[in-house]
Amino acid sequence: MKTMKLGKTGIDISRMGLGTWSIGGGSAWGGDHDLQVVVDTIREAPKLGVNLIDTAPGYNFGNSEKILGKALEGMNREDVVIITKCGVTWDQEMKGDLFNKVNGIQLYKNLNSESIKREIEESLKRMGTDYVDVYMTHWQSIEGSEYYVPIQKTMEVLNDLKAQGKIKAIGAANVDIKQIEEYLKWGELDIVQAKYSILDRGIEDEIIPCCRENGVTIQAYSPLEMGLLSGTMPRDYKPVGAQIPKKWFQPENMQKAMDVMDRWKPLCEKYNCTIANLALAWILAQGDFINLLSGSTTVDQIAENVKSAELELEASDVAMMREMVEAIDKD
Repeated sequence: MKTMKLGKTGIDISRMGLGTWSIGGGSAWGGDHDLQVVVDTIREAPKLGVNLIDTAPGYNFGNSEKILGKALEGMNREDVVIITKCGVTWDQEMKGDLFNKVNGIQLYKNLNSESIKREIEESLKRMGTDYVDVYMTHWQSIEGSEYYVPIQKTMEVLNDLKAQGKIKAIGAANVDIKQIEEYLKWGELDIVQAKYSILDRGIEDEIIPCCRENGVTIQAYSPLEMGLLSGTMPRDYKPVGAQIPKKWFQPENMQKAMDVMDRWKPLCEKYNCTIANLALAWILAQGDFINLLSGSTTVDQIAENVKSAELELEASDVAMMREMVEAIDKD
C-alpha cells in the first residue's frame, strides 16, 4: 500500500483509509454486523497496509467507536492513525440545530466549546485510548441559527485540545470553500473530508484547488456511492436505508450509472481488476494529496479495495472514464 503525509503533520498514512460507518451498523445499514467479524476486520487492516481508520460518535450512537475500541484491545495503538469527529450529538440537554432523527432519537449539530470538550472525553472512553490522531468537525454550524458557533471559536477549543495532547491534528468534514478558508485563518487544518466519487465531482471546482495550495489532505468519502460503484448490484436493486434519497439511487439515474459501468468492462480486462477497483483508482489518480476512505465490513473487502491503490491507470483511461460519467450527468 502506498503511503502519503497527513497534511503538514509528517504523519504517514496509507493512501486508503478504512471507513467504519457501516461497521457501526444500525438502521442506516439495515442492522448490526457480527461483532467478531467487524472487530477482526479492523485488526487485519494494518496487516494489509491500511493504517488509517475513520470513525465518529454519530455512527450508530457511538457503536462504531466502541467496536474500534474493542478491536484496539488486541492491537498496538501506534500501528493505526485514528480519525474521529465532533459536532453531531444526541445530548438532549445540550441540544443544537436539528439534524437527523434515528430510531426516534433526535440528533443535533452542535460545535459549541462545552459540547466539544464533553464529546472528546466520551470518544476517548469509548475507544479506550488517551489521544486521537485527527479530531474532525463532522458537520458545520449553520449561520443565522441560535446555535451558530463561529469557526474561530471552534478552532480555539480544538487548538487547546491539541496543546493538551488529546488530539494531534485537526480536520473538517462537509465544509464549503469559505469555511475551509476560515479554518485556515485560525490554525493548522490538515485534512478535509468530503464526498467525492466519479459520479459526484462537486469539490473539484474550488475545494480541491484550495486544499492543494494550502497543503491540506483531501479525504474522499463515499467513493463507491454507497456501494453502487461496486458493480455488483443487480439491475433491479432496491435501495435501503441511507441510500434511498440519494441522487444516484433514483431509478433512472441508477440505470444510467449501470450502463456506464458496463462500458468500463474492457478496462477491467485491461487492468485485471473489478469495477470497484476502477472507481477507487480513478479517485487516487486525481492527485497525490487525495486520500480514499472506503467502508468495509470484512477482511476480504479490505483486501479487494487495497488492489485499487496499486492500480496505475493510464491518463487516457482516466479521462475517458470522466467523459463517460459527464455525459450522463448533465442535469
